[in-house]
Amino acid sequence: MLRAMEQEVGLDSLTQVEMDVFLAAHALSGARGDVVTSDEIRNHALTSAIAQASYHRALRSLISLGLLEKAEGYKARHYLVRNDLANN
Repeated sequence: MLRAMEQEVGLDSLTQVEMDVFLAAHALSGARGDVVTSDEIRNHALTSAIAQASYHRALRSLISLGLLEKAEGYKARHYLVRNDLANN
């Protein structure tokens, strides 16, 4: 069931670094609609050991895949986990 859900939303095709960045953002988002900063994601236990360049590539990839969205009202470095994937 979990694998089917991963396929449904596209998580099954993520690299390990992309998955770690996504899971860190998801864990930090708390409730639906909570904005997460790039620094918060970067400093999470899942992502703190990732090379800076790899982290930023993964972040850009997650945005292009639509799993993370740039938060409105901020110039940069603020993100939202896609609404249907955020915690309830």
